[in-house]
Amino acid sequence: MWLSSLSETQRDTLLGLAHNVVVSDGLLDPNEEFMLDEFKREMSIRPESTADYQELTGIEDVFDTHRSRTVAVLNLLRLSYVDGAFEIEEECLLKEIAKTFGFSDDYFLLLDNWVRRLVTLEQEAQQFMRR
Repeated sequence: MWLSSLSETQRDTLLGLAHNVVVSDGLLDPNEEFMLDEFKREMSIRPESTADYQELTGIEDVFDTHRSRTVAVLNLLRLSYVDGAFEIEEECLLKEIAKTFGFSDDYFLLLDNWVRRLVTLEQEAQQFMRR
């Protein structure tokens, strides 16, 4: 969501952060792989591109606006829910990213709540298509 609005550097960094989220719980779910592919398509990154671990130091300089930071956290939250479970490792990592961006705990919870509602609506739409 809104990934095409990010700069090239932000896109590369977000892909690395997404990699961090996916591997944080030690499991790679097919739904996570699918969403990573979706991210690449939306960001116009070659499908065969791979991401490595992304250091958190300096990400606040890469995502230098409130909007780009919010886009990053919303998408990373969505990725963390795609496997059906928001694992504690994912939550800790995302809270650390949010803190690095200067987001309050309340703002993080607001974003998390919005993403959970979005995921529920997406699941509901999938049910419509299966009928």
